Amino acid sequence: MLRALVAFVLAGLSVGALAHDLITAESAQTYLAVVTELQKTISSKEPAAKRARAHLDLGKTLDEIRELLNRDLAAHGRVQGLPSNFLMSELKARGAELALAPDKSRFLANLQHYREALKLEPSGPVAADAAFRLFQGYFYDSFTSDPLRPGAQNRAQLAEQIRLGEWLLKMHPQHGEREEASFILAIHYMQAARAGRDAQEQAAFANKACALAGEFLKAYPDSMRAAALRHLLESLPAGS
Repeated sequence: MLRALVAFVLAGLSVGALAHDLITAESAQTYLAVVTELQKTISSKEPAAKRARAHLDLGKTLDEIRELLNRDLAAHGRVQGLPSNFLMSELKARGAELALAPDKSRFLANLQHYREALKLEPSGPVAADAAFRLFQGYFYDSFTSDPLRPGAQNRAQLAEQIRLGEWLLKMHPQHGEREEASFILAIHYMQAARAGRDAQEQAAFANKACALAGEFLKAYPDSMRAAALRHLLESLPAGS
């Protein structure tokens, strides 16, 4: 019952409520035109800030396409329609292919563009948005139904995500996606508490998870994420 509830809440949070129809011939051409222009900027000698923005925008464009394709997969078990399949083929030809998850249930986020944006512009609004998109995309792609069982995630990857989330909350406290960033970081703390090398490390991360979850519940008591956090907190090691 607990896992079913958490999975239901997270499923609703991981797929944005897009106001778009599914891909049409016209929208496929529009997407390809945008991708082409952004790739031109990325490969140009424009200032780093402009190329960083292009990487961010390309990542966001691919995320938008990915969400539409994932809606097709969820509804039909496969991508339907000539425009959608044409778009996928053309993205692959342009080196912007969307990768399928190992179980082929969904397309994964193309995180490399967010990493490149951060390299080119490690501070400022572009960096904040790229960091959040990277943080969010990695998290939702790391598990299937249970966020506390993140598939093949290793300790180094978890540590990297924790550092990224902590940096985002510290350096950009007014970011528009602070609610979700706090939610994801709290779950990463829970993962670290469960995977800790010893009781001391487990307790340290459990305390961080409890503290951040407490702040979240005070700041966003009516959020759907609050319900998920309350239940996930029950997974912390005994005595935390």
